[in-house]
Amino acid sequence: MKMIIGLTFPGELKDESIICTLCKNFDIKLNIFEASFSMYSGWAILGIEGEEEVLKKSFDFLRTKNINIEKIETK
Repeated sequence: MKMIIGLTFPGELKDESIICTLCKNFDIKLNIFEASFSMYSGWAILGIEGEEEVLKKSFDFLRTKNINIEKIETK
């Protein structure tokens, strides 16, 4: 399954490697299309690809970190 998602990060995660963790801990392919981060918040538009169940687990991980996920496109 391929999709494009938008993520919004709270500022308290500024010192965590969230996107790196996604690549290392989940069997997904990830492409960063656009992103912006500051000390107070951040956002990213990502292309992701993987098995549906793995993507669901990665979204669960993001939600535990209070990261907002918006599905932009599913292919």
